[in-house]
Formats: sequence, structure tokens, C-alpha cells
Amino acid sequence: MLTWLKRTDLVFPPLDKAMREPNGLLAAGGDLSPERLVAAYRHGCFPWHDDSQPILWWSPDPRTVLFPAQLHVSRSLAKLLRQQRYRVSFDHCFAEVIRACAAPRSYADGTWITSNMQAAYIELHARGIAHSVEVWDGESLVGGLYGLAMGQLFFGESMFSRADNASKVGFATLVRHLQQGGFQLIDCQMPTGHLQSLGATSISRAEFADYLARYLDQPNSASWIC
Repeated sequence: MLTWLKRTDLVFPPLDKAMREPNGLLAAGGDLSPERLVAAYRHGCFPWHDDSQPILWWSPDPRTVLFPAQLHVSRSLAKLLRQQRYRVSFDHCFAEVIRACAAPRSYADGTWITSNMQAAYIELHARGIAHSVEVWDGESLVGGLYGLAMGQLFFGESMFSRADNASKVGFATLVRHLQQGGFQLIDCQMPTGHLQSLGATSISRAEFADYLARYLDQPNSASWIC
């Protein structure tokens, strides 16, 4: 699983220690080239660091995921979806979404979505691998999220909200879209109350690796439209 990381430009903790630690830090170094990023996701790893650190590669155990059929839509969210207060689009303005996700948060110092990280995922979007979801109130962008679609798996990266429940509307719409397109799993990486309220759960790293092996190269029928 980790052979892609065995390069001289990466620094490793002892593998047995890395696999035992629940935070799942596996390596440091390398670059954010499209080829490296795709290889990382294919092996269950993702980058997460700030400008003061080298690129850090993570594979947490357990892994937070959401099975599309297990999406939990609360009564209030269902009502909001029926009201169609917000309009949802896909791949309309990827760069604007990732910049919004990188904006400062009241509960955190700095951001892990660095300028280099933004440029890397914008390139993945240009190659048809990364996708964005936009939530609109009239002509104003009030929420959204982005991630990678590979085979029948979607790797969620980050979301933002500027209006009540805007990110939940975007996420619920995406999950239903992915379910219709034959997706089997949405990778949420790390647990948050926000994601758990929508039905996210935890599986072991080994189980997550099994989903990678089974579904990464299977076709999906999801369409990404503006």
C-alpha cells in the first residue's frame, strides 16, 4: 500500500509506529504534482500541512467516511431542500470555492489550504479529477465544497458556508448526485460533528483500503455540469 512513498525525497517515521498511531502521519516531503496527488489518493493518503511545515501525508485510522445510502437528512434540512432557497451547481467556479475554503475561520489560526495547495487542486480540476459544488443565494456564492472523483469513490477535501446550512445543502445535493452516479463511498477523512450529523461514520484503515482496491477503477455515470 505504501510503495508509492518509497522515494528519497520523502522522510518516514518507522512504519510500525506510523501504522499504530491513530493520527496516521505516514510521510513528509515530496511535492504536490498532479501525478503525486493522484498516486496518494489511490493509496489512501492525502496532504495536510501549513506553510511552516514540509508537505505531510496522512492516512488516519480509523477513517471517516459516508456511504451515500446512509445520508442523514434532518427535518430542518429536508424542509430547506424542498423550499429550494438555495441553488446548487457543480464545477461552476472551482477556484472561487477553494479560495473560500481557504479563508480564515473563527475557530482556527491560519489554513492548511495553502496557495500551493490551491494551485495543485485547480490543476486537478483542469484535468477533470477535482470537482466543486457551489451553493448560491441569488447571485451570491454562500457555500460549497470540493473534492476528487476517482472511479466510484469521492474524496472530499473541504467545505465552507456563509449562510445558514448552505454547506449542508451542498453536501446533501452532492451525495444524492453521487448515489445516482453509482458511487460507493465518500471519504470524509477526519470526524467532525458537522459530518457526523449528516451520517458520516468510521471504518478501519484496512476496510478503507479494501474499498480502494474494489472501486477505484470501476466506472461511474455521474455527470459534472455547470
